[in-house]
Amino acid sequence: MTDTADLSPEILRGLLGRSLLSTEDYSTREIRALLGVADTLEALDRAGRPTPLLPNELAYALFFDSSTRTKSAWAGAAARLGMHPVVVDGSSTQVSHGETARETGAMLGMNAHALGVRHDLILGEGNRFMREVERGIRDYLAATDDPRAVPVVNLQCDIDHPTQTLADLLWLRETFPDGLAGKRIAVSWAYSPSYAKPLSVPQGLAMLLPRFGAKVTLAHPEGYRLMDSTLDAARKNAEAGGGSFRIAASMDDAFRDADAVYPKSWGPYDLMLERVEANRARDAKAMKEIEQRALERNARHKDWICDERRMALTAGGKALYMHCLPADIGAEVSAGVMERAAVDVAREANKKVYAIMALLAVAKVPDLAGRLARL
Repeated sequence: MTDTADLSPEILRGLLGRSLLSTEDYSTREIRALLGVADTLEALDRAGRPTPLLPNELAYALFFDSSTRTKSAWAGAAARLGMHPVVVDGSSTQVSHGETARETGAMLGMNAHALGVRHDLILGEGNRFMREVERGIRDYLAATDDPRAVPVVNLQCDIDHPTQTLADLLWLRETFPDGLAGKRIAVSWAYSPSYAKPLSVPQGLAMLLPRFGAKVTLAHPEGYRLMDSTLDAARKNAEAGGGSFRIAASMDDAFRDADAVYPKSWGPYDLMLERVEANRARDAKAMKEIEQRALERNARHKDWICDERRMALTAGGKALYMHCLPADIGAEVSAGVMERAAVDVAREANKKVYAIMALLAVAKVPDLAGRLARL
């Protein structure tokens, strides 16, 4: 799938030292280069060829929210590059005791060679925290004349989940080798009884996929809107990339004639905003009460499920089912649909390892195209 244009040394040189805190930070050409690197690293890995491009370096990851899959992908990616992965809980930092994000960045950046961060539960905080961490690292390295590149990788924030959406894009490209141009992709809210999930996955998909010519339909019940800035980016990227972006009020509307479907729950927008104030006040009781209200709101829309009837509405009744996992079976998706898609969603999830490998490699390995060719 990789072609030589994807691995242009000129483009790769421009990615050295760069963090990825949103796919909006990269041009479409740079994302294509990143995808080419990920394809190459995956091919080498599956052929059993080691890729120790960054031996004996520390890949630190800071998680303020739990995630089995992303933690595993970070550790697997770093280890395949020869790095030492260390994954820690965000509660072990001094942030709750008044340490600023810039100070956290300096403390971690003086020892780490790359830093992943997951901070996704509070609107207006996660991505801003990551950018301040990156600034702290950059300031420390400059003040100490340290030439190291210590990129920061967004492992999910309030705005975007770039390692997930890049993995999704890699899987879509493999599934549709002729390209995404003209492909209809439904990104739909779906009912979940578990918790008020972040908005970042649907926002990230809406911003990224139209760049590659996909026709994206976003569907959700009233009250589950996404952030205006991400919707504006989706429309802008659709116009520039030859895709399209629209919003529907019906799951059936989004699924009709779709080539791929991505039914995924997220929290009600107004309640996600309320969490901002409760978190700022450190009001644990209010946070729990808001969460309960969100689940009660979700329960009004139990009919928003990806089931056999809705899958029959898709192109030929055989659309690709996608999910970032874990899916709430019996709520977001029926057991039958998930059973048939089990291998597909596992392969989709596995792409995150190679997306993270590519992000670390392009940021840290000089002459990456030559190194990959020699491997």
